[in-house]
Amino acid sequence: MVSAVSDLTTTWIAATLGAGLAAWVAWPRTGVLARWRRLRECARRVLPEDALKHAHDCEYRGAACTLESTAGVLSVSVDRAARLVSGLEEMGLVRAGSGSLELTPQGRMHALRVIRVHRLWERFLADETGVPQTDWHTLADRIEHHLPPDAVKALARRMGDPRFDPHGDPIPTEAGEMPRPEGIPLASLPIGEVAKVMHVEDEPATMYAQLVAIGVHPGMQVRMLEATDRLVRFELEGEPCVLAPLLARNISVAALREGEQARMSSGTLSSLALGEVGRVERISRACHSRQRRRLMDLGIVPGTEIRAELRNLAGDLVGYRIRGATVALRKQQAELIHVRREREEGR
Repeated sequence: MVSAVSDLTTTWIAATLGAGLAAWVAWPRTGVLARWRRLRECARRVLPEDALKHAHDCEYRGAACTLESTAGVLSVSVDRAARLVSGLEEMGLVRAGSGSLELTPQGRMHALRVIRVHRLWERFLADETGVPQTDWHTLADRIEHHLPPDAVKALARRMGDPRFDPHGDPIPTEAGEMPRPEGIPLASLPIGEVAKVMHVEDEPATMYAQLVAIGVHPGMQVRMLEATDRLVRFELEGEPCVLAPLLARNISVAALREGEQARMSSGTLSSLALGEVGRVERISRACHSRQRRRLMDLGIVPGTEIRAELRNLAGDLVGYRIRGATVALRKQQAELIHVRREREEGR
């Protein structure tokens, strides 16, 4: 009798576990199979959409799009790229010409939709989150294949339909319109000329990380000092910078528009000596989202008077008198605040 009950219990447990496992695997929306199908479907879209993005990038820059360039960008073999392009051609998204690929109108619109999601998401990460700059592109690469049209519209409305991403790339409109790129390579700027940074290239990632490290950002002003085949020396918002020519090619600049004034004479808050007073002119455009909002919440806005009062032994933390309160800022934070010196205490 005991044996029979034990066998019945074992059978019941096995049946229950089996039913639970089956439900876990086959549940319509959240089961393993459903998720696997969604991942597989997404994977089937990723490479074709990335190929269309590459073709559009080549078209936008006036460069040739080939099987070899497509294979290189997608990190696949040329044979795999050929099969991929053949499939896109069958869908009417590309045309294979004499040694190069061309987007059809339908393929161009598809590519622009993907680019729109990517750049909107980068704008969102820059303005609304504390995600490091060097991670924006990678995260946007992941989301661009997943975000549904309704979510894209809502995201654009939330941010006021921005025209440019944080790197200075134009964001395609919902109708697929996108302006031509502006600017010239930094090294082409005449000696002594002041210009505005229009675009900072975010690929390859290793080179972009070096540009992030010096704090260059669209909207900042530069003055060219020297350009040779060995170095490019310039001022970035009044601060001296030197780059290798290869790296400088990833920065595009344009002449100041009518009404824009050169503002290279101001210094940063970090340059104030103890007792010295400055008046805030602006917060650097390299200061984003939460960090910018925090500085503004502290009262650091154009016109605010700030005095350097205290410095720690290491010299990397300074107490500034701001609107009647003492606020401690690190050097890298103070370097984002541009001020004009007014007077020194006791003079």
